[in-house]
Amino acid sequence: MHPKEIQKLFHFYISINFTKHNVPTLLILFSSFPPTMATSVSKNVTVIFTVLLISFFLTVESQKFSRNLSQRSLGLRKEKLSHFRFYFHDIVSGPNATAIRIVEATRTNRTAATGFGDITMIDNPLTIGPERTSRLVGRAQGIYTSASLNEMGLLMAMNYVFVEGKYNGSTLSIVGRNPVMSPVREMPVIGGSGLLRFARGYAEARTHTFNMNNGDAVVEFNVYVFHY
Repeated sequence: MHPKEIQKLFHFYISINFTKHNVPTLLILFSSFPPTMATSVSKNVTVIFTVLLISFFLTVESQKFSRNLSQRSLGLRKEKLSHFRFYFHDIVSGPNATAIRIVEATRTNRTAATGFGDITMIDNPLTIGPERTSRLVGRAQGIYTSASLNEMGLLMAMNYVFVEGKYNGSTLSIVGRNPVMSPVREMPVIGGSGLLRFARGYAEARTHTFNMNNGDAVVEFNVYVFHY
């Protein structure tokens, strides 16, 4: 076979199989040429094959789903532990309520006492002190729902959105169980944003006051977070 014919055949085979990322087949084809035929193949074919092979591996590398990174490549240095203390105002009454029930489940004899299935949307103020007029440091935005048939147990999913000092614009995400009648409740911190990226830790909740007449509550939160 003439070298030019071999070159055409080789290019044709590459055009079919290379798009399928079938490198082993190409290697078999290349190695199957008889010695006398292989020596007649021009250097251009070898160069083209090498370029295409490199291109293939670069394409595969660019299509990887994940890759390892160093912490410093994202500007992450030493991990530190921070403590946040504030008061959570759950205001369910009046024209300026910040906790609105958006789903009220059908009541049965079993669910009447706990409100099982009710869902409340919140945008509650977080303040430096227990008074509602105290300095605002953030908002608690999210939902809580009654998730227990036998006790007042809430499932809480919310973001603490801070508006104070260097943490202005940063957030912490909380998802956990809140048995509201317990003196101290613990919920995990599952993440954060801004200066609190990669946050992990826990939040302790203690009821400061609860108004039996209108249902409003003030809860003290102490949040302990590892972050960079």
